Amino acid sequence: MSVHSEIKKITTETLRKMKFDKEKITMLTAYDFTTAKMVDAGGIDAILIGDSAANVMAGHETTLPITLDQMIYHTQCVVRGVDRALIVADLPFGSYQSNSDKALESAVRMMKEGGAHAIKVEGGKEIEKSLIKIINAGIPVMGHLGLTPQSIYQFGTYKVRAKDDEEAEKLMSDAKLLEKLGCFALVLEKIPADLAKRVSESISIPTIGIGAGAGCDGQVLVYHDMVGMNKDFSPKFLRRYLDLYTEITGAVSSFVKDVKTGEFPNENESY
Repeated sequence: MSVHSEIKKITTETLRKMKFDKEKITMLTAYDFTTAKMVDAGGIDAILIGDSAANVMAGHETTLPITLDQMIYHTQCVVRGVDRALIVADLPFGSYQSNSDKALESAVRMMKEGGAHAIKVEGGKEIEKSLIKIINAGIPVMGHLGLTPQSIYQFGTYKVRAKDDEEAEKLMSDAKLLEKLGCFALVLEKIPADLAKRVSESISIPTIGIGAGAGCDGQVLVYHDMVGMNKDFSPKFLRRYLDLYTEITGAVSSFVKDVKTGEFPNENESY
């Protein structure tokens, strides 16, 4: 039984305490009111409005095309459906990397207009100035290291990151920097499990893994992948808890058949 299950509102401090108490942290994505309401009711600790909305909601190949305005809209929708979970919103590509003033402006908009409780950004040393400006303004920041999808064209691949010593060393250094700068948590994506475990044990802030093994302080998945709404995405790290693609297409087929044959609506479904 979760020692924090009775908490009415999850905060960044709750996540820190969960790491200290060795209770695993749970996080899922949501991009709309209805999904957020269900995910929150299921007892999730944190909800991420991921820039993965570009993929699963808009059909883009990468996360790059989604705009700050679009991310704010998705965040507003999620906020209205959540009572308990911590709400973390991604700042999208181009809204924080190159200019620290722009980064602060983007983060402030996400908090004020979107209603997020915290923001998430990708990168380490290279975004230090932006991080300092955002954190000094009192905005909680979740970091993201390893496979950082906003840098996909630089990487050229979605394969596992930090397998060689040099990249692993940089990741460890970046993780310690993010902790020092004041990030409250850190996502580790698609890195070797032993490295993720070492990072998690080397820093005092919680790590949340996706494809980073069981040694992280928590786990995150994309909701649409976890419930099986997406048939085309089957990475090794994904566990599907439902097969909604089959369920929903089957339900739609039944509806089509019933309308075509005159079975729906029947007398009981008519006024």
